[in-house]
Amino acid sequence: MNDTDEMLEDLPEETAEEPETEETAEADTSGDSPAEEEAQEEEAPPENASEALEEERERYLRLYAEFDNFRKRTQREKLEAYNNAVASCVEQLLPVVDNFERAVDAPCSDEKYHSGMVMISGQLRNFLEKLGVTEIAALGEPFDPKVHNAIKQTETSEEYPENTVCEVFQKGYMLQDRLIRPAMVAVAG
Repeated sequence: MNDTDEMLEDLPEETAEEPETEETAEADTSGDSPAEEEAQEEEAPPENASEALEEERERYLRLYAEFDNFRKRTQREKLEAYNNAVASCVEQLLPVVDNFERAVDAPCSDEKYHSGMVMISGQLRNFLEKLGVTEIAALGEPFDPKVHNAIKQTETSEEYPENTVCEVFQKGYMLQDRLIRPAMVAVAG
């Protein structure tokens, strides 16, 4: 061994370190790891905590209101879709109801046949009532262009004063507050 080797042995052992760069020098000056930095941020109270809380509260209330509006709109759309489907179905069924009523009113020599037609007509009416379909009052009522369709005008009489429905050609029907079919009527005038 020569002198240099001896000198090196006498020196305290240093671990082999990478040469210091600017990045490691900056990291060493802070002395904190990222986890330590987060912990320090959590411990320090935010300057505007009450403002931040109020902002979050407002965001929550807006989100809650939007969801509530969405829920109500969806419920309303479902009800409208149901009512549209029922109205469409009833509109297709009304000619059948009209024909049954004509058959009931027609003279018939067979009582059993006539009573069967009356029973079927009654069942159809009950079915319509369960759906919320009502007949529009027409005969003897004042003419209402919203629910009556005047196709004929007749002379006034003691029984039917002016602007009164005096004859019904086809019954009108409503589904709750929605007009399905206006009544075709004659108006005294």
